[in-house]
Amino acid sequence: MSSERLRIVHTESSCGWGGQEVRILTESCGMLERGHDVQLICCPESIIAQRAQDYGVPVTTLPIRRRNFQGAAAARWWLAKNRADVINTHSSSDSWLFTLAGRSLLNRPRIVRTRHIGAPVKSNPASNWIYSQGADFVVTCGNNMRQTLIANNGVQADRSVSVPTGIDLSRFQPSDSRQARQQLNLPQDKLIVGIVAALRREKGHQYLCEALRQVGREDVHLLIVGDGLSHDLVRNWVAENGLSEQTTLAGNQQDVVPYLNAMDLFVLPSWGIEGVPQSIMQAMSCRLPVIATDVGSVGQTVDVGQTGILVPPRDSEQLAAA
Repeated sequence: MSSERLRIVHTESSCGWGGQEVRILTESCGMLERGHDVQLICCPESIIAQRAQDYGVPVTTLPIRRRNFQGAAAARWWLAKNRADVINTHSSSDSWLFTLAGRSLLNRPRIVRTRHIGAPVKSNPASNWIYSQGADFVVTCGNNMRQTLIANNGVQADRSVSVPTGIDLSRFQPSDSRQARQQLNLPQDKLIVGIVAALRREKGHQYLCEALRQVGREDVHLLIVGDGLSHDLVRNWVAENGLSEQTTLAGNQQDVVPYLNAMDLFVLPSWGIEGVPQSIMQAMSCRLPVIATDVGSVGQTVDVGQTGILVPPRDSEQLAAA
């Protein structure tokens, strides 16, 4: 099988951008390099549709954002017109649409469901079916996630595997922090505390801002890299905690390496739905100390006392003490 050229289709109904989407494109590139025929199917309005071109991944856009008749018809139509050996689904809507469409075919493709986030899947007949019977195989980004699916949702141990997200170690390398700060117009004489994450409530920016206010050091500069739906909220949290003059909001960056190398400390205070965060591994690869919260599969990534510190989620006092 390893020498066989496969037609692999990745599907993604999410329109956002984060570690999940980066992993899909990175894995697609790896499969292309191994000689497989890879296609990404996503929503026309999604960010991943735009970024796929930068990665060199062939992309087709279909109206699959929601589980409705239009999405089901589009998935069934595409699979009827195009051969697929493997369909790898990644979010809820595309998993339902392409699992049902794929299983309706006479010569059906194998279906792999990748679960990226750590939030438990509801245990009900529909959810249990999509994971335990709809999919031929389940991949999780952390072993805790896999064990939960086995215990709660009927996933068979021999039809599932945990594959933590990998990063390109040759790309994420430490370099001169002074040069990085000069390049990014960041202060040379400050202790830079940074976070690279989508701007969403559950990433914990609120608690990071509160912790820095409690620390009360004027020689600390906060570097926030990322964008998302909670952009205005993050700005408000920065202002409410008196950090506006010592914070840089860098927005979304395709290349985060210079930003990591400008930091002295990396913090990811998430309080929900984490798998194995790529940003933590990227920071570690750049030789940064890490403070993170013990949620999801983060504990599999941080070697406490060696590569970082784990604190409870939603606890700005513990975060400040760390």
